[in-house]
Amino acid sequence: MGEQVMTGGTTAVSGWPALRVGDWEDTQATLHMWLQVVGKVRMAHAPLVNHWWQVPLYVTPRGLGTSPIPYRDGMFDIEVDVVAHRLVMRSSSGEDRSVPLEPQSVAEFHARTMTALSELGIEAPIRPVPTEVDPAVPFAEDHHHASYDAAAVTAFWRQLIQAERVLTRFRAEFLGKVSPVHFFWGAMDLACTRFTGRPAPTHPGGAPNCADWVMEEGYSHELSSCGFWPGGGEEGAFYSYAYPEPEGYSGAVIDVDGAYYSTEFRQFLLPYEAVRSAADPDAALLRFLRGTYRAAATAGGWDPALLIDPHRLDRHAR
Repeated sequence: MGEQVMTGGTTAVSGWPALRVGDWEDTQATLHMWLQVVGKVRMAHAPLVNHWWQVPLYVTPRGLGTSPIPYRDGMFDIEVDVVAHRLVMRSSSGEDRSVPLEPQSVAEFHARTMTALSELGIEAPIRPVPTEVDPAVPFAEDHHHASYDAAAVTAFWRQLIQAERVLTRFRAEFLGKVSPVHFFWGAMDLACTRFTGRPAPTHPGGAPNCADWVMEEGYSHELSSCGFWPGGGEEGAFYSYAYPEPEGYSGAVIDVDGAYYSTEFRQFLLPYEAVRSAADPDAALLRFLRGTYRAAATAGGWDPALLIDPHRLDRHAR
């Protein structure tokens, strides 16, 4: 599972790191708001893609990045580099700017980021208020969230690397419409979503400080979604759910130690620590992802021909 080195209250490893959610709550809340600033800049310029696929961030070899963002007759990108602990903004003009990642308020981070973008000649007409959180304090007024534990953020990024690796493998086993493996900064989760292609009932909405029509677009078609977020377990949790949830789905037996159906969240959960401590973490997580998808597909009448035999993928990888 990788060589482990204790740093503060975290374990930095080359494989599956341990990071207790309770040990970095203040930093997590601050980072969440910083990532919303970055994500909203991308959303301001990237054209709409179905289910809001133009707004997430992506796990990179150094942190989380936007991918190229079109701007006028060029492009730019933003990367939250948690190796060097700086926010990097790069323009196709050849110029770049950075903001250090260090203890600072959301208000200060927002101001420094907007200034850096302005120096690059990039306008950022964002709605400067967080979404999917309550209360939603405007970025420029948030002087409360100001923590940055560099070791904890690095450990979280390494959790995301492990999750992204396995989710990418799982994504490859589906022939139908499937999302990239991407990080939604609204709820702060890494997700991958498969679709039947059939329209879904209108989503009821209800996310805090998020218009109902946003959720309607995200859930416009039947889906089975899975991912990882820093909640639901002592060290975070992997999740899987179906929308609309078919009859009998919640009663499915998922043969993975620690997996269960949460009536509170209406989804299957698998604590991160259960995966990390498994004899083969990748195999345990894949069993959870495949089992919960199978539950959704069976109860929801999905076309079985949409699946690719995993052994076929292994043969072609050689």
